[in-house]
Amino acid sequence: MDIKILGPGCANCSSLEKLVFNVLAELNADANVSKVTDFKEIASYGVMSTPALVIDGQVKFSGVVPSKAKMTEIITEAINRG
Repeated sequence: MDIKILGPGCANCSSLEKLVFNVLAELNADANVSKVTDFKEIASYGVMSTPALVIDGQVKFSGVVPSKAKMTEIITEAINRG
């Protein structure tokens, strides 16, 4: 699973990154997690508000940091698809 966190490095971006790693650890899931801070690359995903989360090339959400429950649901769905 390939996870990208899109954003300039703001506090919400950091919160999203921590949340992703926490959920992955709880699910004992393995993923390649990277941060994308380049605005041209962020825009290439069609994202206009950050932070955003991309899993396996698909934008899952943007402009918010979801609840832990929602993040667990999103990552679990990606694991089950993968």
